[in-house]
Amino acid sequence: MHSAEFRFYEELNDFLPPERRKQSFLYTFAGTPAVKDAIEAQGVPHTEVDLILVNGLSVGFDYHLQPGDRVAVYPVFESLDIFPVSRVRPEPLRRIRFIADVHLGKLARWLRLLGFDTTYRNNLADADIIAIALELNRIILTRDLGLLKNKAVTHGYWVRASIPGEQTREVIQRFTLLRSAAPFSRCLECNGGIEAIARAEAHKSVPPQVAAACDSFYRCQSCGRIYWQGSHHARLTERLKSLGLDPGA
Repeated sequence: MHSAEFRFYEELNDFLPPERRKQSFLYTFAGTPAVKDAIEAQGVPHTEVDLILVNGLSVGFDYHLQPGDRVAVYPVFESLDIFPVSRVRPEPLRRIRFIADVHLGKLARWLRLLGFDTTYRNNLADADIIAIALELNRIILTRDLGLLKNKAVTHGYWVRASIPGEQTREVIQRFTLLRSAAPFSRCLECNGGIEAIARAEAHKSVPPQVAAACDSFYRCQSCGRIYWQGSHHARLTERLKSLGLDPGA
């Protein structure tokens, strides 16, 4: 058996046992495994890693670990350019688009409420999620570490929180989304874009009491769902304020 010194930085420590967090430690191994395999064997999905330094030099996931190596592992820098060192995954997705796994339906609705393009269906298998993410350049949001360890996945994030509101704050902070939010611009049901429509057109589809009480109406360009500024709109506005946004400002 051989050993190498590892040190994981920032949020990568979330995946480690407490005794290994925020400090260097020895990792034992046999043969010359790829550094990607060594990292994932310690519980860290490769999608969370953006930079690996071995003995002070940047390497790729295919680097084979050697006895006595000193390995520093850094998290994904979605909003920071770390050129010219060697990133270990494709470039960050400058246009942020998500796909949420089957356990994150409420988070998907929150993100749509904020105006972020978020695919979600509660019948998607892991293979379907990965295929859609690769085809449409979407970041996978999941609570399933096994999904992120799939070698085909290039962009993904493990959501730490379990409560939807906290999950939303976490994703906003992780991807620096607050300034690019566009509340009430997407359909909460299907993710389609929302457009304003005339009152006369809306009156054909909404209950009479709604037609009489509301002046502004909107329609999803994909599924045709009609939205208006009723009591539900006020509740959603309060949710947005709790995240630091004020759509009426």
